[in-house]
Amino acid sequence: MSAPTLPDDSAVGPPERLHPLFLVKGIGGSIRGLAGLYAFLGYLVISGQWSFAILAAIASLLFGIVGGILYWRRFEYRVGQSEIRIDSGILSRRHRSIPFERIQDADITQGPLDRLLGIAQVKLETGGGSAGKNAEEGVLQAITLQRAHELRKLIRARRAGTPSVDRQVQEDRLPVYAMDLRRLLIAGAFNFSLAIFAGLIGITQTFGDALGFDPLSERFWRKLLAASAPLQDFALAHRGVVAIAGSTLLVVIGAATGVIRTVLLDFGFRLDRTETGLRRRRGLLTRTDVTLPLKRAQAALVTTGPFRDAFGWSELSLKSLASDEGGRRAHVLAPLAKHEEINHILSELGWRPLPDTPGWRQVSKSYVGAFALAISPLLLPLAVQALVYPPAAIGFAFGLAGAVGLRWLAWKRTAYALDGDRLLVRTGWWRRRLLVLPFARIQSADVTENFVSRRFGTANLKLGVAGGAMAGEIIPAIPSATARQLREQMLSLPA
Repeated sequence: MSAPTLPDDSAVGPPERLHPLFLVKGIGGSIRGLAGLYAFLGYLVISGQWSFAILAAIASLLFGIVGGILYWRRFEYRVGQSEIRIDSGILSRRHRSIPFERIQDADITQGPLDRLLGIAQVKLETGGGSAGKNAEEGVLQAITLQRAHELRKLIRARRAGTPSVDRQVQEDRLPVYAMDLRRLLIAGAFNFSLAIFAGLIGITQTFGDALGFDPLSERFWRKLLAASAPLQDFALAHRGVVAIAGSTLLVVIGAATGVIRTVLLDFGFRLDRTETGLRRRRGLLTRTDVTLPLKRAQAALVTTGPFRDAFGWSELSLKSLASDEGGRRAHVLAPLAKHEEINHILSELGWRPLPDTPGWRQVSKSYVGAFALAISPLLLPLAVQALVYPPAAIGFAFGLAGAVGLRWLAWKRTAYALDGDRLLVRTGWWRRRLLVLPFARIQSADVTENFVSRRFGTANLKLGVAGGAMAGEIIPAIPSATARQLREQMLSLPA
């Protein structure tokens, strides 16, 4: 059997390379990828072997530079009449052909360094929706921003039945949704985060002894207060004031962290309607420009919380076969929106607005009872603790009661409803979710039971969609007969 032949180079266009400035970021990426070597260098420095540490650092730097240059020299892409071909690999060569008819769109991303250098990363969204290494085969890591826009325009023009619309025409249209600075700051205030403290705790636990800084240690604070007698006297005499000041500082830092994260991620957020879907642009330092093809949308998800809900705010995202930043399958379409704005975006998708009174069917109370039964074995150590140290037992009991109470609050909001040709599922109390799932997107419906749920006569209904875009949405704690009837009803309806 003869070996397969590659397409004629003349049929797929002349070869093009990544921009030479790729070496600036590519070499840095190669060096950052040597995480294990950094740990080895740290060990050499701590153990006092400075000469070996310097040699290892020089070797890693040379390895990163040579690897980045070889990757750039061996990477080529060709744009033809019907496909894009990407040739990559240093020792083992890979030739990948991507027909235009399989490319849903081209997503453009610019990090801070990319924007400074005038280059961009282009990801070709294909029907495979693959992740990991295979997904990277459809990525052009660094080309000029002008070439990136030209390539996306060319892809849209050569897709079967897809007209090309000039960029300026799209810019002149009113956006489907946009965030001004005021709304951006409101969204940041709701995104309270203590992630900075988690990072500080990790650093102090790793390097605290060497740095002499460990705020989780009582000895650290005693030593700090001992350095100033007036401060120590004030702290001991006004413990309540110190506790309030510390809590206030915690809240301020958490709110500031949320605002900073939100501004960095969603600055300049704009959602536009295109020929194939919804185009989203956002980001302060890293600027992303992605398009979600409408036909790949699997479900809509409206999320909120007690505080957001009290002001009428929610977040709208779409579960999709296409991947978003970081490989996630949830595309955020509106980080902070009112009910009428969410309905407007859904109308752009060709979906009906959300009903005000969908006729919710609340799940069984066994949702709480089964949970209480599952944690009942903890009552035995609670009884033992009550005999040994009653104050700790009281705290433990309050913790268990609080867990059951939160479960009860979640049960009050957990329900489902049939809305024409789609299913609505409402779950959660603290993180409130409303799933909108068209029956046409449901590929499987599994009724699951265990020895606890069978005692209550209930089951969980787990729903699956094409491509694994969702890990499995669940309607919990509904009567077993109802679950089976609902499964047959959804799967028997025409797509």
